[in-house]
Amino acid sequence: MTQSAPRVGWYGLGSMGLGMSLNLQKYFQAKDLPPLRYSNRTISKGDALRDAGAVAEEEFGALVQGSDVIFTMISTDDVLKGLIDKAVALNISLEGKIFVDTSTIHPDTSEWAARHLMDHGATFIAAPVFGASPVAAAGKLIFAVAGPATAAERVRPLIMDVMGRSIIDMGEDVRKSSLLKISGNILVISFMEVIAEAQVFAEVAEIGTQQMEDFIGNMFGPVMQSYSRRITSGAYAPALDTAPGFAAALACKDMKHALSIADSCNTRLCTLETASTRLNNARQYAGENLDSSAIYGTARLEAGLSFWSANSRQGNESLT
Repeated sequence: MTQSAPRVGWYGLGSMGLGMSLNLQKYFQAKDLPPLRYSNRTISKGDALRDAGAVAEEEFGALVQGSDVIFTMISTDDVLKGLIDKAVALNISLEGKIFVDTSTIHPDTSEWAARHLMDHGATFIAAPVFGASPVAAAGKLIFAVAGPATAAERVRPLIMDVMGRSIIDMGEDVRKSSLLKISGNILVISFMEVIAEAQVFAEVAEIGTQQMEDFIGNMFGPVMQSYSRRITSGAYAPALDTAPGFAAALACKDMKHALSIADSCNTRLCTLETASTRLNNARQYAGENLDSSAIYGTARLEAGLSFWSANSRQGNESLT
């Protein structure tokens, strides 16, 4: 791998991956470095990257072959496993290549990826991120990085002040960064669960949801207030032609990981158990175009209110 200017590839252009990869391409362009190469299941999702000077690769194999560092931001563990299986099946040498996954995956998957790639001369870095899609677009994510120290140091300039504002060093055990990411999501989803309950209480007790939100902001700060705003703005059930900020299906996947790990450690995550049940019930009731904050819709139903609020979509129809 060229030490001065690694060739960098990117796979995964969802709401997070697109913003992250755009920041990476802008960095390369500003430094007069080779352009980012990208691929995706639906390649047209990278049109903004192409317009910014990045180079499209229709096939993941071509992306791997033409890159020294390959970033991934994908939706599920199975997608990552499939990509790594494709990479090792290529009739090319993977010696010296670094695979950096920024997704939320189970620690066992991180361990499998590291072992599988090491058997073929490549290195795996687990680098899950904290922050929603607007934070990704702003280049202000927090990265939890674990893997061999030399490789981690190699990718650090591609992260700091490019895609992220800080890096939490989790050492060489790739399981640790995945565990920290899942722990972070335990907090985020649990906060959302408690705020949803408080907002339903505010409505049925006639306190006022805006007054509750003002209190949350003044008492607990802008982050907690932003969680409340996802509820009161109706973003928990967005219009059918609008993608949710943190899709309910992905949140449920993350909760499933957390609950299984807790069970294996003989502990319980009671708030998360409630949140998981409510969010899965919301998906059954209202379909998949829901944000993780749709916990609130189920809590409303349980209190005798409509799942839908005045600001959310209404059933299978969007507000006009």
